[in-house]
Amino acid sequence: MALLMSLNMASRLYRIRFHLSFIVLLATVGHSSFALEVTDDEGLVVQIPSPANRIISLAPSLTELLFAAGAGTKLVGVVEYSDYPEDAKTLPIVGRHDLLDMEKIIQLQPDLIVAWQTGNPRASVNRLREFGLNVYIAEPKDLSSIPSHIDRLSILAGTESIAQQVIADFRLKLQFLSNEYQAKAPVKTFYQVWDSPLISAGGNELINDIIELCGGVNIFVEINLIAPKVSVEAVLSRNPEAIIASGMDIERPEWLNEWTRWPQLTAVANDALFFVAPELLQRHTPRALIGAEKMCEQIDLARNKLETN
Repeated sequence: MALLMSLNMASRLYRIRFHLSFIVLLATVGHSSFALEVTDDEGLVVQIPSPANRIISLAPSLTELLFAAGAGTKLVGVVEYSDYPEDAKTLPIVGRHDLLDMEKIIQLQPDLIVAWQTGNPRASVNRLREFGLNVYIAEPKDLSSIPSHIDRLSILAGTESIAQQVIADFRLKLQFLSNEYQAKAPVKTFYQVWDSPLISAGGNELINDIIELCGGVNIFVEINLIAPKVSVEAVLSRNPEAIIASGMDIERPEWLNEWTRWPQLTAVANDALFFVAPELLQRHTPRALIGAEKMCEQIDLARNKLETN
């Protein structure tokens, strides 16, 4: 009888231990299901078990987006020309966007890498994944994609409370500019990135989106290439009513005045040659709205001259 009681007790203890083990297992599974998860611009699910604390950015614009998302203090490495905000200048450099220092990246032990789809070498990005690193691929193409990336990056960094106000402010400003300018009379606009070779903006990039926001019509909208090379003859035949240049820095490029050689151009005849600093238009960051507002004001000046002439 004592033996039977002992066996029954052992059986009950086994069942209790089994149930406890099962509960622990369920708790573990349930906890892992709360991993931070977003989908990047390649359609791949990026999942990490907890907020990233050591982040590397592989493009200057992505560095800005991470700061906007409230994750600037978590950055441990950036590429060259990551110069905004000011704190970005103090971060370790891991190469150029097109030439990554793989050894330096590995040494920094990142728990998240934010890569640029069309700007970073594909082989290098694939290699980082082979090392077992978490990689989020970004390719912002229009204004609406900027708050989307800020949101996703803030989820991965655990900084949603900071990012939400930035996102709300961005969308409010974007809606204001749309209401103010988008429905106005169209203005044929030529955006000039560089003079030699002559480079413009195609229809599948941020610049085109900003031109359309301002009620402009990109004269090279039909070109799907990023930063396509064009000819002077093509510009003359399309006869832009506004010409907006960027150049390489904050100064107005001297080559913008070269268009005065063709007084038959409406933009020249109406003195509608404008300039916006490239960092305000060519980086997919919240500052793009500052550039957009400047461009909208310039296109509106050209519009007013068309209406009065």
